[in-house]
Amino acid sequence: MTTMVHDTTTTGAATEQAPVRQLDRVVIRFAGDSGDGMQLTGDRFTSETAQLGNDIATLPNFPAEIRAPAGTLPGVSSFQLHFSASDALTPGDAPDVLVAMNPAALRANLADLRRGAAIIVDTDEFTGRQLTKVGYRANPLEDGSLDGYEVHPVPLTTLTIGALADTGVSKRDAERAKNMFALGLLSWIYARPFASTLRFLERKFATRPELAAANVTAFRAGWNYGETTEDFTVRYEVAPAPMPPGRYRNITGNAALALGLVAAGVRSELPVFLGAYPITPASDILHELSKHKRFGITTVQAEDEIAAIGAALGASYGGALGVTTTSGPGVALKGETISLAVALELPLVVIDVQRAGPSTGMPTKTEQADLDIALFGRHGEAPLAVIAPATPADCFAAAIEAARIALTYRTPVILLSDNYVANGSEPWLLPDVSRLPDLRVSFAREPNGPDGRFLPYLRDPQTMARPWAVPGTPGLAHRIGGLEKADGTGDISYDPANHDLMVRTRAARIASIPVPDLEVEDPDPDTRVLVLGWGSTYGPITAACRALRRRGLAVAQVHLRHLNPLPANLGDVLARYDRVVVPEMNLGQLARVLRARYLVDVVSHTKVEGSPFTTGELANVFERMIGDA
Repeated sequence: MTTMVHDTTTTGAATEQAPVRQLDRVVIRFAGDSGDGMQLTGDRFTSETAQLGNDIATLPNFPAEIRAPAGTLPGVSSFQLHFSASDALTPGDAPDVLVAMNPAALRANLADLRRGAAIIVDTDEFTGRQLTKVGYRANPLEDGSLDGYEVHPVPLTTLTIGALADTGVSKRDAERAKNMFALGLLSWIYARPFASTLRFLERKFATRPELAAANVTAFRAGWNYGETTEDFTVRYEVAPAPMPPGRYRNITGNAALALGLVAAGVRSELPVFLGAYPITPASDILHELSKHKRFGITTVQAEDEIAAIGAALGASYGGALGVTTTSGPGVALKGETISLAVALELPLVVIDVQRAGPSTGMPTKTEQADLDIALFGRHGEAPLAVIAPATPADCFAAAIEAARIALTYRTPVILLSDNYVANGSEPWLLPDVSRLPDLRVSFAREPNGPDGRFLPYLRDPQTMARPWAVPGTPGLAHRIGGLEKADGTGDISYDPANHDLMVRTRAARIASIPVPDLEVEDPDPDTRVLVLGWGSTYGPITAACRALRRRGLAVAQVHLRHLNPLPANLGDVLARYDRVVVPEMNLGQLARVLRARYLVDVVSHTKVEGSPFTTGELANVFERMIGDA
C-alpha cells in the first residue's frame, strides 16, 4: 500500500508476513453515510494516534441534516486525520488513504485524493441500486476509472456479519458494527494501540453488554483480517513528534473553550454562568461546561438566543462571569443585548463559533464572515473587544484572555472561533494552573463619592473601568440601564455634552486596552511580502510559508489574535513590506479594516466555499505575490 508522503526507511517486522515501513506523515479520511459512524471511527483512530505521540490535526465534515437520505451525496459524512512525526499544522491537503463505506462516499471524496492514494472500499455496498443513486453508470471498481489509485476491495459488511454470527446480535446491529471492523483494519495497518478503544466500547455500551461485545469482536476481526489477508503486505509506522515534555490530551476547539472558561472561573474566584441556546456548531461548549458544576459553573439552556444572553448579562450584573455561546444567526439576535452590555459597562463573554451564512446558510461548514458584525454590528457607537483563537488548543488561552479583558475593563468581549477550529482537534499540553493569569477582581464595598454616595460611573484612572457593585451591597444602591447615564453619578441624562463625553469615554476605554505587540516570523531581512492572517487561517498560512522558505523564497508571516483593539505596532509592521497579503474565509472583511485604518493597499485573498484553505493553494498565491513584488 503506497500511502506515505515521504518514505524514509524499511525496518523490522510486525509479523512474519508484514514488514514495517517508516513514514513521516499520513493523511487518512474515513467517509460513509451519516449513520455509518464515521465521526466516531475517526475520533477513536485519532485517540489511538495521540497515544503514540504523533502530532495530529483533524477535520470532521458532516451534513447539517440529522440523518440525510442513506446512500446519497448530501448524506456523506467524513473525518480526516493528519498524523505526523513533526508539526501537523493542517488536516492535510489531500488524503493518502480514503476509507469509503459506499459509492456515495467514494464519489464525494475521490476528487480530493492525490494520484496513487490508497482506497479501501466496502464492496458489499457497490450494488446497482446504490451506484445509480449517486450517478454511476458503471461500477468504478470494475471499469478502470480507479486505475490511478491503489484500490483495496474489502467486503466489510459481509465480514462483519460473519464475525458476529455467534454473538446473538441482530443482523442490523451486526451491520452497524462494520465501522469498528474498518477501524480495526486501519489500526493494524498503521500499528495503532487499541486497548483504549476496547475500553471505550465497553463504556459506551455499558447498558447493552451484547453490543459492547459485538463491537469489540468486530474491531478484533478487522485487526485479524489485516494480519491474515494477502491484500495488505506492509504495515506502517509514524514516529512520535518532538514536543515539549509534559502531559498532553487530544482536544477539540469547543472543549478547549469550555475548559478555558472553567479555568477563568477558578482564577477569578467567580461563579461562571453560561446562558445558551443550542446552535450548530457551538452546542458542544454547553454540553462540556454542564459537566463541571463542581467548579462553580451554572449552565442554562434558554428558550431562545435573546433569553440566553439576557440571563448571562443578568448574571454579570449579579457578580458572576456571564458567558453566552452561539453562531452567526444567534449573534444577530443578541445584538441589542450586547449593546445594552456596552452601555451598562459590565463584563460579558460572547463566543461566536462562526459558520457559513448568511441566514441558516451551511450550518456544518466553516467561514470567517462574522468579523463585520463583531466589530460593527450594533446600533449607536458601541465598541467592544474582539479576539480570535488560531487553533483548537489555542481556544483554551483565548477563553482566558476574553475573560481577563471582560473582567478588567468591564466590557463585553466577542470571541470569534469557527467550525474548523471548534470541531478540529490537536494535542494540548496541560498547563500548570498556578501559572495561569490571576483574574481576581475587586468589587465595590463602600461608597466612593465625596458626599457618601456611591458613584457607579466613577472610573479607575488606569483601566477607565467603572466600579462593579454586587446588588444588595449595603450603601451601594445605584441605577444602571440602557438610557444614557450622567458621568459619575449614573443618573439618567439627556445632556448633549454628557452624551458626547460618555460615548467617547466608552470608545477610549476599548481603544486603550493594552494588547501584546505583534511578533513577525521573518527569517530573511530582504523579505518584501508579508502574509497577515487571523483566526483559523493560522495553520494553512504557516504551512504554506514554511514550504516556500524551504524552497528558498522569502516570505514573512504575522497573525492577529486581537482584532479590536489592534496591536499598537501593527501600522509599523505593515509599512515595512512592499506587499501585504490577507487570506480570509470571507470576502475581505479584515482587509477593509486594514485599508481604512492604515491606508495600506493590502491584497485580499478570499474563500467562501465552506472549507478551510489548503496549504497548496495558499503557497501558490504567496509565490505569485513574491514574484510580483
